[in-house]
Amino acid sequence: MNSASIGDFYAEIKSKADAKVDALKEKPVVWIGTATCGKAAGAMEVKEAFEEAIKNSGLDAEVKEVGCMGYCYAEPLVIISKPGFPDICYGYLDEGLANRLVEDFLMNDDPCFEYALVALETNDYFPTFSDFPRGVYEEKIILEHCGFIDPGDIDHYIAREGYASLAKTLRMQPEEVIREMKDSKLRGRGGAGFPTGVKWETCSMAAGEPKYVICNGDEGDPGAFMDRNILESNPHQVIEGMIICAYAVGASRGYLYIRAEYPQAILRVKQAIQQAREKGLLGDSIMGSGFNFDLEIFQGSGAFVCGEETALLSSMEGKMGIPQQRPPHPAVSGLRGKPTVLNNVKTLCYVPPIIRKGADWFKSTGTPESPGTAVFSLVGKVNCTGLVEVPMGTTLRNVIFDVGEGIPEEKGFRAVQIGGPSGGCLPESALDIPIDFDSLQEAGAIMGSGGLVVMDEDDCMVAVARYFLEFTQHESCGKCTFCRLGTRQMLDLLTKITKGEGELSHLEILRELAEDIKGGSLCNLGKTAPNPVLTTLRYFKDEYEAHINKRTCPAKMCPDLIVYYIAPEKCSKLCNVCVGSCPTEAVYTREDGLKAIDQEKCVKCNNCLKTCPPEYNAVVKLSPPELLKEKEGNLS
Repeated sequence: MNSASIGDFYAEIKSKADAKVDALKEKPVVWIGTATCGKAAGAMEVKEAFEEAIKNSGLDAEVKEVGCMGYCYAEPLVIISKPGFPDICYGYLDEGLANRLVEDFLMNDDPCFEYALVALETNDYFPTFSDFPRGVYEEKIILEHCGFIDPGDIDHYIAREGYASLAKTLRMQPEEVIREMKDSKLRGRGGAGFPTGVKWETCSMAAGEPKYVICNGDEGDPGAFMDRNILESNPHQVIEGMIICAYAVGASRGYLYIRAEYPQAILRVKQAIQQAREKGLLGDSIMGSGFNFDLEIFQGSGAFVCGEETALLSSMEGKMGIPQQRPPHPAVSGLRGKPTVLNNVKTLCYVPPIIRKGADWFKSTGTPESPGTAVFSLVGKVNCTGLVEVPMGTTLRNVIFDVGEGIPEEKGFRAVQIGGPSGGCLPESALDIPIDFDSLQEAGAIMGSGGLVVMDEDDCMVAVARYFLEFTQHESCGKCTFCRLGTRQMLDLLTKITKGEGELSHLEILRELAEDIKGGSLCNLGKTAPNPVLTTLRYFKDEYEAHINKRTCPAKMCPDLIVYYIAPEKCSKLCNVCVGSCPTEAVYTREDGLKAIDQEKCVKCNNCLKTCPPEYNAVVKLSPPELLKEKEGNLS
C-alpha cells in the first residue's frame, strides 16, 4: 500500500473515533477513575452509586471508566462533563456525594464547587490545574491522556491522535525512524538510561530472524506504580510505541512482560491488543502496509531480579530468572538467541509523541544530556502522593514541596530515597540537585525506574538502609558470590547496629563490603544494592555513630533501642484507651488507677502512642531504654 492509502486508512478510523467521542459531548458524562488506586479507595462503589442515581432520575447521561490522573491522594476521583459547563474534577468522593452531584449538578445545574478540586478548562468561576504549584511544575508527555480517556475503548485514544504516529512511521523508511529516535536523545527510563535509538540501531543491524520487541513491565520496586498505572490508564500508547519500534528494527513478534500481581493492567492490555487487531493496527499487513507484527502478554511471577533484561529473557524461555553475562547484549542475541529490543513501559510511551512532533520538540524539554520528562511515584511522608511528571532538571525540592505540597503535620524533612531499593537516600542539602541521570549519580543515587520515597524526622536512616538492603538481599538470585554473601554480611552488620550491638569498626567494613559487591556483581541489582547503605553513611553518619556510641536511635524507630513509657503526671485515671489498644495486654492499671506498661510483654507496636488522646499525650517513646530507669512508678 502506498503512503496515500495508509493516510486514508488512518483518516477513516480517526473520523469514526471522532464522531463517537463527539457524540458524548452532547450529554452529561461522569468519568470515574478506576485504576487500582481508585478501586482501593472505593471507586467501584461510587460508580455504582452514580449509575443507580442516574437510572432513578431518568437522565440521559453516561458513566464511563477512566484510568489514573496521578492525583492518588484524592481518590476516588470523578470528572463530570456537562454541556454548557466546564469539565469539573471532584475528589474524595463517596456514595453520598455521588447522589448529591447527580441531583444538584446533573439535574439542577449547581456544580457544587464546594466539593470540586479543579476545572479542566479555563473559566470565570473556578481554578484549573495550572493555577496550582503542581500544574506549574508538571509537564505531561506520557501521562497526558491518563485519567482522561477510557482505556477500554480504542476510539478514545485514536480521537486524541492515537496511532497517528504509527501511520506516519509506516510512510517512513526504518532507518529514518531510528535516526529520529537517535536525534531525540531519548534515554531508557528503565533505570540505566541507555540511549534508546542506539539500542534500536544495534538490533536493526544484527543478523538473525525473527527479531523481537519486548516491553518490560516487571515493576517490582517498593512504592513504585508508574508502569502499572500507565498500562491500566493508556495501554494503547505503549502498544503503538512497540509497533513503531518493531517496524524500525524489522521485528515480527512482540511481548509485554507484565507481572502477574497486576491483574487489572493485564486485563486492559488484553482488551487493547484485541481492539487493535480488530482495527487493523496489529497482525497481518498493519494499516494495509504489508508490515506484519503481533503482540501477546507474558505474565511474570514477581521475581524482582527479572526486571534485569537478561534475567527477564531467561524466565521467558522457561529457565530460572538469573542474569547472564554480557556481551552479547539482547539487541544482538536476546530471546531464543535472536536480536531483541527490550524497553521499559515509559520509554515506549515516549515513542509516539516523538515521532509525531519530532526530535527537536522532545529536546526542548529537560536538559541537554537528559531531555524529556521524569515520571515518579511520589510516596511516603508527603501530603500529595501519586504520579508526577516533571521536566528533567526539575529539583527534588520542587517535586516534594511544590508538587507534593510538603511533609504532613509540618514535621521536618529527613531524606528522600530515589531510584527504588537500589537507589540512594539523599538529605535536605541535596534537595536542590536537578533530577537527571548524571546529577543523581554524582550524588550517589540513581534515577532508577522512578520510585521516590519521602521520609520525615521520625525515620531512622540506619533502619531505612537496613530495610532496603534486606529487600535486595532477599531478591538476589544468588548467582554471584559477592551479591549472595556480601549483602548478607552487610545486612547482619546493619542488624547489629540497629540493635545497639554495633562497633565503629563495622562502618569501615560496610564500606569495604559495598565496594566489593559493586565490583564483583554481574547485574545491576548487585552493583547498586549497597547504594542505600553508602548514601546513608555519607550523609547520615552521625546517626550510625549515635546507634553505636550512645546505643540510642535519634529517630526513636529501632525497636531494640526504644521503650514506651506512660508519664504518671499526664495520665488520666478515667481513660482506658491504651489498655484496649494493646494486643499483648502489656498496658495495665496500677493500684493508684494510673496506667503503666509491663516491658516484658510490650512488643512495641506503637498502638498506645497512636491512641492516647492528644489532650493527655501521656505515652512517650524513650531512647535509649536506659532512660526508663530514671522514671519512677512505671514498672510493675
